[in-house]
Amino acid sequence: MANYTSISVSTAGAVTTLSLARADKLNAITPTVFAELTQAIDAALAGGARALVLSGEGRFFCSGADIAPDGQGYEGLPEDLGALIDAHYNPFVRKLAALPVPLVTALNGPAAGAGVSLALSGDVVVAGRSAYLLLAFVNIGLVPDAGATWLVARSVGRARALELCLLGEKLGADEAKAAGLITRVVDDGEVLAEAQAIAAKLAAGPALAVGAIRGQVGFALDHDFDATLELERDNQRRLGRSADFAEAIAAFGEKRKPVFKGQ
Repeated sequence: MANYTSISVSTAGAVTTLSLARADKLNAITPTVFAELTQAIDAALAGGARALVLSGEGRFFCSGADIAPDGQGYEGLPEDLGALIDAHYNPFVRKLAALPVPLVTALNGPAAGAGVSLALSGDVVVAGRSAYLLLAFVNIGLVPDAGATWLVARSVGRARALELCLLGEKLGADEAKAAGLITRVVDDGEVLAEAQAIAAKLAAGPALAVGAIRGQVGFALDHDFDATLELERDNQRRLGRSADFAEAIAAFGEKRKPVFKGQ
């Protein structure tokens, strides 16, 4: 098993949990964080993981980019932030968007800056009652990145997205749920357990359909009605020939729960 310096990894059944493990830095992001998450995700998928959970250790989910040198090899942000985004941020969030398995994010605490992007990348987002979202970019003279503009605007619309991005104010968990940004709000001590339970349910489901639904919703956000109808047809044609669908039909006739194998 790989030795990670910035994340921790655990596996239970078909669910792999990845946690940002820089609690002393409020789980701030560095290129190493992205590299280790990428490596861990690839290893989890190769090992048969059918669902992933992303959380953080300590009191923050993620405070965004680490802007300060640490004296241990990390030199802080470079002069060319665009190059940093091209090399590390965008490849990683694209990887999350293209995952073949569902991702549940567990907001054990606040998410700020690019941490909001990681938080909202989840197919299901579970937050503790004391958590909040903070698009803090404007407060330091920058713009939202790592997909935050798209994720927020597609969820809440133009006016609310501009409010959140321009004013740089905290949005509490309950308000974020009401706005359609997160899925569930639970007591702070129950966040990870709730997220892992949801991931376990997804992992036990029909993996081909779960992956197709994930991609289909993403496609619908960027394409028109007719194009989406065609993708639905193509997916249904493929899944209608799957072993999992045959199992579901058999289970229905036999009045039992289906046992899906992701085939």
